[in-house]
Amino acid sequence: MTPSSPTPTPRQSVSETGPPPGTDGSRRPLLQVADLRTYFHTASGVARAVDGVSFTVGKGETVGLVGESGCGKSVTALSLLRLVQPPGVIEKGSSIRFDGTELLSLPEREMRRIRGNRIAMVFQEPMTALNPVFTVGDQVAEVARVHDRAPRREAWRRAVEMLALTGIPAPEQRAREYPHQLSGGMRQRVLIAMALMMNPSLIVADEPTTALDVTIQAQILELLAELQERLGTSILMITHDLGVIAESVRRVVVMYAGQVVEEASVRKLFAAPRHPYTSGLLAAMPRMGERRERLEVIPGSVPPSTAWPTGCRFHDRCPFAWERCLAEAPPLYDLGDDHSSRCHLAVEPERREHPHPPLVTLERGVA
Repeated sequence: MTPSSPTPTPRQSVSETGPPPGTDGSRRPLLQVADLRTYFHTASGVARAVDGVSFTVGKGETVGLVGESGCGKSVTALSLLRLVQPPGVIEKGSSIRFDGTELLSLPEREMRRIRGNRIAMVFQEPMTALNPVFTVGDQVAEVARVHDRAPRREAWRRAVEMLALTGIPAPEQRAREYPHQLSGGMRQRVLIAMALMMNPSLIVADEPTTALDVTIQAQILELLAELQERLGTSILMITHDLGVIAESVRRVVVMYAGQVVEEASVRKLFAAPRHPYTSGLLAAMPRMGERRERLEVIPGSVPPSTAWPTGCRFHDRCPFAWERCLAEAPPLYDLGDDHSSRCHLAVEPERREHPHPPLVTLERGVA
């Protein structure tokens, strides 16, 4: 850090700073999540799957939410729509504001009007998300019948139009088929058609390209981008694939162990990641033109949510951790220029010059 560089400061959460300025809502984010805590109270202890997560999604913006399996991404997505099942509980003090409305205080009846209507979700696995005993046309049409009270014939017509909009060939024929008769890419397009049926303001896409080959992945991402440009929909893209993030979002929120550990524009994140976890994820990506015998790996695994480590939750897998990391949980430091990192290296950057084997490798006797 040069003498002229400003000292990073802990970033205040949305709940501490209050809503963005502007009474007309023009500068207000479409989605504003503040200190979201979703815990599962089990016989073996409290699993703090989402533990103080804050982020925003602007109108017409695509935001990526990334991290390894077990970091809390999917539970965050389900929390936004209040679909967390017992023993899961969204704890008091959490806030999810959508277009100025606090969703956590709405009665369930009003929440049903928002789900699938103004906020839609593309679920992770299309084969389990679709009902195998109904045709795909019936399942897409049901969205219009439930939320718009459309007559059966009108709902069917709109379903066929939406299937055509998502690029499904012969949509009238495909609408009469069952999920098992369609390919994985086709089923994913059906889920996207269902999500877009009511022209929602926000789509939560939870791993929309999982289990698809790279060609179909590219088609699905291109489809989402085209539909967003045409309809002006905001998208929260949840994935562990940084290749997907690089091509489809403007801003990235990195999660680890139930917390946000870094947030930046996609360009800044890929050019200069500031959290060691983000650096590890990027180093593990294969790159065109590079010849390596093995890809880099982050040693160890995400700890169980019933026993998050003290201090920094990444300290046992980090090549830069020192005594402070074990004893003091880092805040989300504001690095300036809309970049933040939950790492003490923000205030002691000179420690990057002295990497060492992570604690987890020493404990296992690997190093």
